[in-house]
Amino acid sequence: MTTLAGRTILMSGGSRGIGLAIAVRAARDGANVALVAKTDRPDPRLAGTIHTAAGAIREAGGNALPIVGDIRDDATIADAVERTVAEFGGIDVVVNNASVLNLSPTADLDPKRYDLMQDVNVRGTFMLTRGAIPHLLASPDPKVLTLSPPINLDPRWFAGHPAYTMAKYGMTMAALGFAHELGQKGVSSTCLWPATLVATDAIGNLPGGDQMVAVSRKPDIVADAAYAVLTTDGQELNGQTLIDEDLLRERGVTDFAAYSMTGRDEGLAPDIFLS
Repeated sequence: MTTLAGRTILMSGGSRGIGLAIAVRAARDGANVALVAKTDRPDPRLAGTIHTAAGAIREAGGNALPIVGDIRDDATIADAVERTVAEFGGIDVVVNNASVLNLSPTADLDPKRYDLMQDVNVRGTFMLTRGAIPHLLASPDPKVLTLSPPINLDPRWFAGHPAYTMAKYGMTMAALGFAHELGQKGVSSTCLWPATLVATDAIGNLPGGDQMVAVSRKPDIVADAAYAVLTTDGQELNGQTLIDEDLLRERGVTDFAAYSMTGRDEGLAPDIFLS
């Protein structure tokens, strides 16, 4: 498969950052993109809303269906699946993009924040994919793409923020479960993670975020890698936990400077969970 033209993507999140970049890249082919996100109105801490994201998708050449809702809510998921199928005739791809970032150590983490990470990251990934299964099985080349890291049991990733590590690894475990369970039925499930920090609001809003953004890459690199995954035929990438830079190098990309916030492919900060 060399294009996403006419393919329908159901994505959690996507109002901004990596999710929006993936959606816009798919839209350039003429894809249909349904976004499930909470940001209905502008927030001074965040760039854009689900409505501005839908506008960017349409401007890029795709069709957009903005669905305002909370991925933690089962009724929202059921409604999103139903509306996507009614609007576009089916679902070919699920992108599990929505994620909550909280790097607090155990003693400092409010129980509600723990629940939020588990509910959005792990449960949201599981339930959105679950809801789409009947329609994925009817697609000629169904894909599930989850934005989560390879599972790295190095103690350093548990020492500082075990709750966040559990939540992100839970997403990966769900995706690997889909790969082995649904792979037998033709669904290809793949994880994707950036080699370096990516300049998003989640990073920029952390303490010292400005300095972190300066040593980050643009969301475009993850979008291009996601596009490579979603246009790979069949189950070649099923069950894999991929790193964006590695995949793009395998596909022939040699110049990564354009992805850097500074235009120089040096001095970048590696993302967490990577050795």
